[in-house]
Amino acid sequence: MRLAVPDRYDFGRTLGQLAMGRYDPCARFVDGSFWLALRTPEGPGTLSLSRVGGELQAKAYGPGAGWLLDRAKAVAGLHDDLDGFGELAGSHPVVARLARVHSGLRLPATGRIFPRLLRNILEQKVTGKEAYRAYAATMRHFAEPAPGPLDGLLLPPDPRAVAGTPYWVYHPFGVEQRRSDTLRRAAAVAERLEACTDAAEATRRLIAIPGIGPWTAAEVVRVVYGDPDAVSVGDYHIPHMVAWALAGEPRASDARMLELLEPFRGHRGRVCTLLEAAGLGAPRFGPRMQIRSFARF
Repeated sequence: MRLAVPDRYDFGRTLGQLAMGRYDPCARFVDGSFWLALRTPEGPGTLSLSRVGGELQAKAYGPGAGWLLDRAKAVAGLHDDLDGFGELAGSHPVVARLARVHSGLRLPATGRIFPRLLRNILEQKVTGKEAYRAYAATMRHFAEPAPGPLDGLLLPPDPRAVAGTPYWVYHPFGVEQRRSDTLRRAAAVAERLEACTDAAEATRRLIAIPGIGPWTAAEVVRVVYGDPDAVSVGDYHIPHMVAWALAGEPRASDARMLELLEPFRGHRGRVCTLLEAAGLGAPRFGPRMQIRSFARF
């Protein structure tokens, strides 16, 4: 299956939003192709996307192959709607420049909530290294090979298995009881979450789960539905990044971040994505967060 792409389409950065680093057990780039394993409504499946000239070539494997091919354009960010963003971006010189430089960056939409929710729960209030360690260990614990020819690619865990696993099993992975209980609660209602029809409904259902707040919900819906307005309120770094890039202020609260993003309403999450793609982080002061281990406690 061949997919037409827009001029300057950024294959790497667009699909890179779906992987947790270079060695994500469920999503990765291998020899120029991007591989994504998902549990679809039709069963387990793997989607492979490759750049072939000015097009993308999509292949899929497993019982969920048909669903994944139907979803391939959305996963590749080709349904991302930039209408009106150019005019909004022009209101600030930094955003206008980034919109030009990264004009090929699109927001993907996987259509499956639980795999992203699992990752984002494990990312709550910890360093990136802690989050990746917990995520990779969890994937290996529930290891189930993904369909297709790529060795080592794993399916995201079955929510029923996650919900039925005691919290102490996650302890050696570096996950304390608060996050493991949140993960298990989310897994127990995964089927209802997957039935959400849009980002607004998903956000309402997500934040109704104890342990899930605006940050986690925004991180999920931006990738699952390609929501360009989802802002990760409560993030440790993003308010400072936004304030530094848009106002030259090295530190900011969530309220100040939202104030600066208000002119871009409808595309506030897209602006944050562009700032991250450009590496426009705020100056850092003081020591880094300490990496902790819960495995022996």
